[in-house]
Amino acid sequence: MYGWALGSKDNYQVDRDFALKTAPAFPESIDISRQNRLFLYRAVRYLATEAGIRQFLDMGCGLPTDNNVHQVAQQFTPDARVVYVDIDPIVLAYGRALLAGDGSTVVINADFRDLDAVLNHSEVERLINFDEPLAVLFLSVGHHLTDADDPHGILRTVMGRAASGSHLAFSQVVCSDPGRAAELDARMNGAGIPWQNRTREEVGALLLDGLEPVDPGLVNLLHWRPDPDQPPLPPVPDELAQFAGASRMGRDVCEYGGILRKP
Repeated sequence: MYGWALGSKDNYQVDRDFALKTAPAFPESIDISRQNRLFLYRAVRYLATEAGIRQFLDMGCGLPTDNNVHQVAQQFTPDARVVYVDIDPIVLAYGRALLAGDGSTVVINADFRDLDAVLNHSEVERLINFDEPLAVLFLSVGHHLTDADDPHGILRTVMGRAASGSHLAFSQVVCSDPGRAAELDARMNGAGIPWQNRTREEVGALLLDGLEPVDPGLVNLLHWRPDPDQPPLPPVPDELAQFAGASRMGRDVCEYGGILRKP
């Protein structure tokens, strides 16, 4: 679904059907999917060029599209190393095909809630040096971490393992309207997709524990160092075009987050 909103061709009929069923009630989903992907480019560019990060751990990466983390990072720092983590075996298959012959980038099949499986994976041990600063990316997956998963504990554990100077990039859907938030939670969980909307304050409570926000802090991703000259995304698919621009309706639903640094 996310890839389809970005203009990717790698999706299935079941994805398209569910997106078309969900979008009328949650039309902002098209805009915020695209805004998150544009943020990924700006975030990784910042981490590689300004923060000096050379190693990236991308939790819940999803199917490859354009300007993936390793492509952005290696555009600016050719020696960057990237480990992608996803629970979906289809992601593993697509990723391995894309990365064939690239020894500095790998996809591992793991549940990012299971940090023992992730952090002790042989490929993570091969490419990631936890004694040096790294970037941990939880991009547009925060809403898939329900309170029952202990997201604060997950973030605290992985950033506790990271060296001083490491960074956390995080984003998730937020909604300040309790009724709409509950409706979306019910819709997504009812379809078997773990989902929990949060308010801005709740996201801040997850993240602002011993970490320092990078300017401009935690914001609607539209406002995180916007760059009109960054590479554009492919066009919105025709079937979804009617929902493009819905985020400008002023209803308080957006993709929210930013980058934080470990002192």
